Amino acid sequence: TEIYTLSLHDALPISSYRPDPNYPQMVAGLAWIDSTATSTQLYPGRSEPAVSMPSRGPMEIPPTMRERVVATFNSAFKLSDSGGGVVIDGHTYAALHDGMATIVRYRDGRIDIISWSGGPSAGTDVAYARQNLPLIVQGGRLNPNLNDGPEWGATLGNAVRVWRSGIGVDARGNLIYAVAPDQTVGSLAAILRHAGAIRAMELDINTYWPSFITYRAPGAVGAANLLPGMDRSPQRYLTPDDRDFFAVYLK
Repeated sequence: TEIYTLSLHDALPISSYRPDPNYPQMVAGLAWIDSTATSTQLYPGRSEPAVSMPSRGPMEIPPTMRERVVATFNSAFKLSDSGGGVVIDGHTYAALHDGMATIVRYRDGRIDIISWSGGPSAGTDVAYARQNLPLIVQGGRLNPNLNDGPEWGATLGNAVRVWRSGIGVDARGNLIYAVAPDQTVGSLAAILRHAGAIRAMELDINTYWPSFITYRAPGAVGAANLLPGMDRSPQRYLTPDDRDFFAVYLK
């Protein structure tokens, strides 16, 4: 059941709905990111990715970019937990692994969610790549290996249903972000498929880590969480943060 849909910008409609009639108290948040009108950038945090870098950059939304920022959202598991790789500014800081779900932005501006098959290093056409576990949606279908086990992330208190976030891509190449409490990895995948994702990956999980923040005016003014129950302040990413994250800018 859809609760509301609104558009802060034509490039970023957001919505919330109740995905499971058996859990009417559970509300999922969705955001569609128009890849033709926006550019999505990956920024390292103070401690993640935990690899050696000559510079970690601003670790927040750069002040010079805040006039164009419309949203920010959390990245994925720590590399030590996912076993994945990371590429930033075309440099491979941690080896990429074939078969892992990967959000990739190319030098020509295209962005995609894929199962990586390019070997341990990214080519010169890759601006950034961030890996986390296998795809949870592929070819518009749920991964048949989704289950409630720890391979999809260690949960607080070994709970089956926890806050989970994910990112997908639709048939037109637009990104779809989803987040909700009380999710299994399978129910998160179903939400993303419902929203139009043909491929999708899990991002971070558990109460403290998922963030999707919108900004109502230039200068990162009017910061608001996608869902009111999200744990972190909407001011997150306006100061240096420990974890890597994504920022969405109007072109």
